[in-house]
Amino acid sequence: MFGDSLIDVGNNNYFATIIKANFPYNGHDYPGGKPTGRFCNGKNTADFLGKRALARSICLNFNSKALDLSQQVQFFSIVQQNLVKQLGGIDGAMKQLSKSLFVVVIGSNDIINYFKSDSKLPKNTAPQLYVDQMVSTLQGQLKQLHGLGGRKFVITAVGSVGCIPLLRYQSPNNSNECSQQANFWANKYNQQLQSMLQGLKAELNDINYSFIDTYSLLLDVIQNPATYGFSEVKAACCGFGRLRAKVPCTPVAIFCTNRSSHVFWDRYHPTEAADSLIINTTFDGTNKYVFPLNVKQLIAL
Repeated sequence: MFGDSLIDVGNNNYFATIIKANFPYNGHDYPGGKPTGRFCNGKNTADFLGKRALARSICLNFNSKALDLSQQVQFFSIVQQNLVKQLGGIDGAMKQLSKSLFVVVIGSNDIINYFKSDSKLPKNTAPQLYVDQMVSTLQGQLKQLHGLGGRKFVITAVGSVGCIPLLRYQSPNNSNECSQQANFWANKYNQQLQSMLQGLKAELNDINYSFIDTYSLLLDVIQNPATYGFSEVKAACCGFGRLRAKVPCTPVAIFCTNRSSHVFWDRYHPTEAADSLIINTTFDGTNKYVFPLNVKQLIAL
């Protein structure tokens, strides 16, 4: 697994960064009730996907907010070299890797950082150019992973990040509404990402992928929460201030008791309940939120 804090299972604990989650109330609902480095009250999407795919697939987790994706790919090249040695040559390693899932969850931080109220990015880069750069950079990184043996990719869309508690908190006149600009450009990025993946499949016909449309799924949850068993879609469960989004989740923050009814755990990240919903909806479902293959079909190839 490659990506950001949405799928970090504790890697940031081992890096020199202040952006960590190894303190309460994170991990409150994780087995043992202790913080693990996950930015969540319990398990995250990496856990739920790994549990369902584990019997048939390797999960190599290199996600960390302290490392950009290019650095993670470089780290994976070292793993690939080690596999070559362990499996008796390049052929054995490539055969094993061709069966493995390469999960990439990236892009949310890029969009959020562009539209945060204190961002200087819009002054230097137009949003369309910014999105173009995001897509082209990811394309190059996916090609690198293909060169290292990746054949089965699970790629997630950027979610409807304009509706995270932080951007609602920064809404004009304290309206608590979603940032329509952030959602527009997140959706624009996702559209270009889908086109890029289709082009990559045509260019490298030995790859296959599942595209998980977390943008549309989360937006549907936010607009129709009762359908999915949620009641709170605006405020974070853990934080401080309006919408519990003024400051992050820390041991001195306000902490909700009805966590399963919240979509968001802190001002950025989903709750365990929301993460579970994402994987349960897209792993083996036949629906509009995962295509052209669901994850189970991808594993079976």
